[in-house]
Amino acid sequence: MGRIPHAKKATLLGDCPEEADPLGKLASVSGRRSSDRENTMTQLESVSSSSFESSQLEEGAAFAAARARGAAAEPLDVLVIGAGQAGLSVGYHLKRRGLRFLIVDGSERVGDVWRKRWDSLRLFTPAWLDSLDGLPFPAPAHTFPTKDQMGDYLEAYAKHFELPIELRVWVQRLERIQGGYRVLTNRGEYRASQVVVAMSSYQRRRLPAWASELDPRIKQIHSSDYRHPNELHPGPVLVAGAGNSGAEIAIELAAHGHPVLLSGRSTGFVPFRISGFLGRWLLVRLLLRVLFHRVLTIRTPIGRKARAKMISKGGPLIRQRPEDLARAGVQRLSKVTGVEEGLPRLEDGSVHQVANVIWATGFESGLDFITLPIFDEHGEVRHDGGVVHEQPGLYFVGQHFLYSFSSTMIHGVGRDAARIAGAVANRATPGSTSPRFANLAASSEPDSLQRAS
Repeated sequence: MGRIPHAKKATLLGDCPEEADPLGKLASVSGRRSSDRENTMTQLESVSSSSFESSQLEEGAAFAAARARGAAAEPLDVLVIGAGQAGLSVGYHLKRRGLRFLIVDGSERVGDVWRKRWDSLRLFTPAWLDSLDGLPFPAPAHTFPTKDQMGDYLEAYAKHFELPIELRVWVQRLERIQGGYRVLTNRGEYRASQVVVAMSSYQRRRLPAWASELDPRIKQIHSSDYRHPNELHPGPVLVAGAGNSGAEIAIELAAHGHPVLLSGRSTGFVPFRISGFLGRWLLVRLLLRVLFHRVLTIRTPIGRKARAKMISKGGPLIRQRPEDLARAGVQRLSKVTGVEEGLPRLEDGSVHQVANVIWATGFESGLDFITLPIFDEHGEVRHDGGVVHEQPGLYFVGQHFLYSFSSTMIHGVGRDAARIAGAVANRATPGSTSPRFANLAASSEPDSLQRAS
């Protein structure tokens, strides 16, 4: 049974809920944009702190409203699976086009996929790149938001645009029926003419089969379950996996006095400081808005070549560099390949006595609830930029390198969402557009489509 995502990324850029940013112009941090950001900060303050509990989306409330409009009496135009940054972006663009849709998600609250990450986590992208279409992120442009700020922003985004969301819904099966699709869940059956699976590629923890052979006295946790160094046993820690999550956690543990071994092959690193002057004002823009967003795409030869490698290897280190690890006292080791007498054995044959192992070994896609023949020999969905031509009316948003390397990041998901919403609208049954939104849908293209691609 597959649980509906809380959707990357994350996503950060490695193996966590990854980040993303809508297609378009580089955001200006002055003039009207600054005014919009200040207004947004005021709006979000009203749904945070002491008032947040009463203002958050109530489970079932949005669906009850949809039921009152007749959504339960007949199939929806669109069912969106996932209420993370990808699902909310899709919902925003579907609503602008006047389609009758519902978003379902397994979380207790919108944004929980971010809140449940480790305590000190901050996004790798500055706040000016962390907005979804239509609502500026409420933070100074060149700061790096915390994971809780990101979670609260997503919840406020859903509330601001009154997106219809049903929470605590776990998808068990997605199948094709005459005229569309049927989705079976713990809350019953949903039918829709079209379905958008708005999930990141980071749904289910990936652990080596032999992890259970480690000495039971060694504390083992996956990076997605790690919160704070105080959770660990005293003594050495092996962090298995040298991507962004592994490197960030390793440095935090070293700062708290743990001897830290970081195991795994290098994924490379960005050759500048993202928080430095050149990084903030020039190089981050070139890296994220040009290279990741426009150069490394499925439409360019270099992008297609890079995609094949990045799907399996992961992206480069963004915030940390090799010298940072060395300065912190983190010892770099080869990949963990097995267990010997209850202890982790590395690729070079060495065995290490440790008290803790943190598996920063990535995630599985969690798409096994889909019964349709859309997967290749590697388990990847066969699609063209998120459109599954073999199953008309089925789409994906939020997957790693869906269209570009930025597709799973906050600053890239908006472009994919707008494009998929357009494809959905083109297939929609004539007359399915709600009169309430018909004028808006006809009057203008979504924000992302008005920006430069």
